[in-house]
Amino acid sequence: MRRVGLIDQVAARFQEEITSGRWPVGERIPIEGELATSFGVGRNTVREALQSLVHAGLLSREQGRGTFVISRSELSGSLSRQLAGGSRQHYLELRLALDSTAASLAALRRTDADVDDLRRLCDEREASWDTDDPDARAGADLALHRAIVAATHNPLYVHLYSSMTDVFASHMRDEVSGDDDAVHRHHRDLVEAIAEGDAGRASGLVTSIFEPFMS
Repeated sequence: MRRVGLIDQVAARFQEEITSGRWPVGERIPIEGELATSFGVGRNTVREALQSLVHAGLLSREQGRGTFVISRSELSGSLSRQLAGGSRQHYLELRLALDSTAASLAALRRTDADVDDLRRLCDEREASWDTDDPDARAGADLALHRAIVAATHNPLYVHLYSSMTDVFASHMRDEVSGDDDAVHRHHRDLVEAIAEGDAGRASGLVTSIFEPFMS
């Protein structure tokens, strides 16, 4: 029983390294010997603690390369497994449902600070189009949409959305390709609809944003 408890404690400490970002997603973690020394436990305990995080979907072992972080959240890991194989259309439909509901709630609950943040992120989103960098565009676009979800002030929604967008990341580049003035205008109008507390218009603008990518 004591050994099981120790494994759980070490696994929790490793998970904290992941959730804090000290072990970033996509990076290889230290080898077992280094972890045993750093955390003051045996290598077998390290191995079993790491394996529990592999089962949770946070880590992945690659033969000959080491152990890599693949998710910061157990929910993201579980969703990755459950949603694997879905089509781009399926992901877009699910994101449309999540984003439109979030926009409605944000319009009803946003604070003045939320509005200031949304306007700043909307400006940064438009500025990112000058870089011709699809990763920068995707990051700026996602930052704005995450801020809209944050403006719902529903912590469960924020956690779920963050986990879902981790799963959807590989499908997001097409949504931010091109130089579409209409899409920029829809995002600006969306932010202002939220600022004005117009839930119906905010939801409708999300549909306008996603419509060109749904066919």
